[in-house]
Amino acid sequence: MAIRDTLLPFSHSKTLWEVSSVAAVFGLYSFLPIWKDHSPYAEVADLPSGLHAALSVVVGWLLVFRTNTAYARWWEARTLWGALVNASRNASVKLSRLVKLPKEERQQVKMLLCYFPCALRDHLRNEGNLDDMPEIKDEADIKHIPSIIIARLYERVAVWKSSGWIDGDELRVIDMELSRFLDICGACERIQRTPIVRSYRYFTRQCVMLLLLTFPWGISNDFGWWTVPLTMLTAYFMVGLETVAEHVEEPFGRDEDDLDLDGLCHTIQNSVQQIIATDTAA
Repeated sequence: MAIRDTLLPFSHSKTLWEVSSVAAVFGLYSFLPIWKDHSPYAEVADLPSGLHAALSVVVGWLLVFRTNTAYARWWEARTLWGALVNASRNASVKLSRLVKLPKEERQQVKMLLCYFPCALRDHLRNEGNLDDMPEIKDEADIKHIPSIIIARLYERVAVWKSSGWIDGDELRVIDMELSRFLDICGACERIQRTPIVRSYRYFTRQCVMLLLLTFPWGISNDFGWWTVPLTMLTAYFMVGLETVAEHVEEPFGRDEDDLDLDGLCHTIQNSVQQIIATDTAA
């Protein structure tokens, strides 16, 4: 089981294939110092192996910090979408239980609550798609679809208040729930629009590249032909850590390491439909 779980990702992971290809290139490159050691230039440009031990420690710390920072962004994004799942369920329960609404109003509330996660997903991916939202497709100059959806919900709440269907206390409860949606949207936008500093990213890549380019020259005297597999392993893990960090620092995209926003949207829609349909049937 452990062997299968270790090797199976290679059959369908684009990221692992890319990292493996880079490691193979560095493996071919490592033949150069081996050739040099068996040529008349054996004594030229020898590097002490201790130099790479020290450099490896520095690069290791840089990669740890880079990976932790990128994962923190990914985890915060996942926490926010988990909060969106809970907010959608709470809003569905309170809007359907606290207010005795006509069937048409219930259907519109359900529709808007189901629209919101998809609109937020497309907004974070810079894909403003209104094909599945005909009710708001005629809005003039739509720039922020999630805000339009919440504004529509507040319009319905205002109608309920003016019609006497809810009182002030119920209005405050509903407002507390609806305000969470745009709070979550704003927090996701902060992650999307504040990437990791580009200079730090380039600096880390340069350090990794410097280590990998000089690594085989420093160990070829001591390890001989073992230099090739050692260089490939070192390149695989170091390039892999940098690649994974690059993927997870932008958690809202479509890469295999990004959040499953489509699945989360489906979960929210199922929950909203089930809660409001159950309440209607009751």
